[in-house]
Amino acid sequence: MSISKHGNVLVVGSINMDVVTPIKKLPLPGQTIMAGDVQLIPGGKGANAAVAAARLGGNVRMIGAVGDDAFGHTLKTNLINEGIDCDRVPVINGISSGTAVILLDEDSGQNAIMVSPGANAKVTASDDKKVYAWADVLMMQLETPVQTNIDAARHARNAGVTVILDPAPACEDLPEELFAVSDILLPNETELATLTGMDVTSIPEIMAASQSLLKHGSKHIIVTLGPRGALWVTDNHNQLFPATPVKAVDTTAAGDSFAGALAANLAQGKTIADSVPFALAAGSLACTRLGAQPSVPTTEQVLTFMQQHQA
Repeated sequence: MSISKHGNVLVVGSINMDVVTPIKKLPLPGQTIMAGDVQLIPGGKGANAAVAAARLGGNVRMIGAVGDDAFGHTLKTNLINEGIDCDRVPVINGISSGTAVILLDEDSGQNAIMVSPGANAKVTASDDKKVYAWADVLMMQLETPVQTNIDAARHARNAGVTVILDPAPACEDLPEELFAVSDILLPNETELATLTGMDVTSIPEIMAASQSLLKHGSKHIIVTLGPRGALWVTDNHNQLFPATPVKAVDTTAAGDSFAGALAANLAQGKTIADSVPFALAAGSLACTRLGAQPSVPTTEQVLTFMQQHQA
């Protein structure tokens, strides 16, 4: 699959302030534990992917929302400073901005995340056809209303735009139409298991689960497998792409960096086969740094990383 366009990426998605709390272990019910220094870091799956697409070669516009609190001003300004068009990111009065509390395991780099949607729950799809006609790729996640994603994807499809859905956070009862209007699905292993109800321990099981998702209308499933890489599945093609091992410091934005990198590359006319290794390198690099958006690499950093780890 290749599209020959101009590198324009439209993101419909969430904008959060991440409250990152380093811990040694998760607390038990009723237990109080000591944590490390809390950091406030711009995040949200939509905003993270938008920043990734912008740093990795895309021209990015965002559809989202922030609240009329201190976080809202900081979050929107941060996106604008990344070169992202935020004309369709309103400040909604009387509501807080999206907030994510991230418990970060200091030893493994793994995390547990609790999200309060705030203004993200009020995001609606634009009805302006020109917004979608501008784009080469539409990228969505599930931290904004599902109906908003469906409406945006319909408009994008009508404009001939490729639609990418990162189905996170995953749930079991997503409407069939959401898959039908998404060209590419980007689940991780846990999300794939949730969406299909199938075992996904082995590569053959992951292939089988991906094939079951294809029946709902998407053309491509790209499953991110952490240190194992990524698996691309279509009706007649399976391809496993290995990842470069790294020491993980914080995995928060790995998937979002992968998604943004993939979108930026496809929007520039590159194939999935050429784009996935680049996206994997971007995700790997993001794991080596603390925080969501601060960890997203640039194109130069990704290319250098890939050159250093060529077989």
